[in-house]
Amino acid sequence: MPEAGAPEPIARLVQEFSKLPGIGPKSAQRLAYHVLRAPEDDARALARALADVKERIVFCGTCFNITERDPCGLCESDNRDRTLVCVVEQPLDVLVVERTGGFRGLYHVLHGALNPIDGVGPEQLRIQELLGRVEAGDVAEVIMATNPSLEGEATSMYVQRLLQPLGVRVTRLARGLPSGADLEYMDDLTLSRALEGRQEL
Repeated sequence: MPEAGAPEPIARLVQEFSKLPGIGPKSAQRLAYHVLRAPEDDARALARALADVKERIVFCGTCFNITERDPCGLCESDNRDRTLVCVVEQPLDVLVVERTGGFRGLYHVLHGALNPIDGVGPEQLRIQELLGRVEAGDVAEVIMATNPSLEGEATSMYVQRLLQPLGVRVTRLARGLPSGADLEYMDDLTLSRALEGRQEL
């Protein structure tokens, strides 16, 4: 809904900011007026950064992480253990696991978790691509690092059932992660211990 009494460009900016997750009407209004008061160079830099994200970022054709080139640097690296694949829900989760410095394998980003209520079924996730990677024969272990939520657990169990006939070892992050929390909010030590203490599904 346009902001009453505000010039049309400001009202439009408030409306666009309010579409962002976690940004309510008041926060959107503050952001819009902050941009208005900011030096023109800062506002143009913000606009360029937003455009660059949409124009230059693609998904890696192997792991489906975000990247500027395909395949991504992690998939191309000769220093990664190709027999080990860590499955996460979102690209942000890759950054979180990488920050621990304790994982040297590859990743697979599902881009969500099973959630029938929101219309997210297996066909909306990158599950078939994961099965293809495992069937190619290099992968010995798949670590399910989905969030410890109802949706994350359901996704993990579903993927594990599909992988079982392929003869690959499937593990889950240890239960050091609090139930209902997202990976992006975990501290490095908790996540490192969870990776080390992963268990068979």
